[in-house]
Amino acid sequence: QLQLVESGGGLVQPGGSLRLSCSASGLTLDYYGIGWFRQAPGKEREGISCISSSGRNINYADSVKGRSTISRNNAKTKSTVILQLNDLKPEDTATYFCAAGRNEYPATCRGVPHKEEYDYWGQGTQVTVSS
Repeated sequence: QLQLVESGGGLVQPGGSLRLSCSASGLTLDYYGIGWFRQAPGKEREGISCISSSGRNINYADSVKGRSTISRNNAKTKSTVILQLNDLKPEDTATYFCAAGRNEYPATCRGVPHKEEYDYWGQGTQVTVSS
């Protein structure tokens, strides 16, 4: 079974950057579309970015567009998906999750990711933006 692990979260000052990583154990990520989501206390889980299984399609939510870059490395030994977050703001404070899905919507990443379309989830990594 696919198990996802996020890393790279932490405490950062406003305007700073973080590089979040999503890696898999047990199976390769090559055949999965990957989405990044975040959830702040008391709020719904929000899809912020996705990348298709091929890496050719990418989408961002308006809340992070222009400040984020998603990429993937489908290496045979260990495939990873990176979400680079720049110009971070206090409202970016949340737990960030990566998720994987093989159905058409996540695999093709035709739009902002919807959590219902993804089958496997990591435990999340905390991002706190504060001075």
